Amino acid sequence: MELINRLVVTTLPLVPKPLVRRVANRYIAGDTIDDAVRLVRQLNQKGMMATLDVLGEHISKKEEAEATAANYLEALEAIHREKLDSNISIKLTAFGLKLDFDFCFSNVRRVVQRAKELNNFVRIDMEDSTCTTDTLRLYDLLRKEFCNVGTVIQAYMRRALTDIHGLMQNGAPTNIRLCKGIYVEPRHIAYKNRELINKNFTFLLTELMRKKAYVGIATHDERLVWDGMRLVDRLNIPRERYEFQMLLGVDEELRDTIVQAGHRLRIYVPFGKAWYAYSVRRLQENPQIAGYVIQNFFGLKST
Repeated sequence: MELINRLVVTTLPLVPKPLVRRVANRYIAGDTIDDAVRLVRQLNQKGMMATLDVLGEHISKKEEAEATAANYLEALEAIHREKLDSNISIKLTAFGLKLDFDFCFSNVRRVVQRAKELNNFVRIDMEDSTCTTDTLRLYDLLRKEFCNVGTVIQAYMRRALTDIHGLMQNGAPTNIRLCKGIYVEPRHIAYKNRELINKNFTFLLTELMRKKAYVGIATHDERLVWDGMRLVDRLNIPRERYEFQMLLGVDEELRDTIVQAGHRLRIYVPFGKAWYAYSVRRLQENPQIAGYVIQNFFGLKST
């Protein structure tokens, strides 16, 4: 079955969009902010936090970047109005990073400023390696002015430890989501061996915790979840200095287990009309879920 699942991944562009949408609905809240609000409220009632992601990246016009900023401002207002336990996550290429750094910074700063006024938080997502240096630079500029902003370190990147040391020099407050990384990168930039990536994840997590960073432990790998819990206990990390993070629709049993064990958990909740590219990426990351597409196509019962 694994071979079939991987075959599905390679042929996803040929699968009709309505069929992809049926399977991908588990990964997205819907098309509108109202859809996102409804789902976040359900998560909050289950004792889970959320982060909203307005789908879309790699825009080509400044007007699109300004529209993205406006969508996130609307999301912040909705979170505040509905009293939701949620922050927001942004991708800099959707704010114009590939067009002009200063223009992107201005757009992001406006959103971070409003988030601060509403007592909320902005997570700057990490994208592919062409964005890493500029992303960290922009984050560093913002955190000199604001305390309600964080970014992401990807454990498969060979530069990850150096980046952590750079961010944390002079005891600067640091808020990091640590994840494995999903973009296809050449070997000289990113580790390829899964075991090595996992070991580096735990190593980086230890480093961040020892240096008193706030850490979002973002993983669906139960071995790494166990490592996180072990480190929290061994290093006596207070509850307010870490959280676990997972994607919407992925391993809900593990999600519930983390919450029941008394740990805080934040769910990444994407929404918006640009659902297709995000959904295909999620399916490509998880061949087992991608296999559900072919099962639905042939009218088979999925498990």
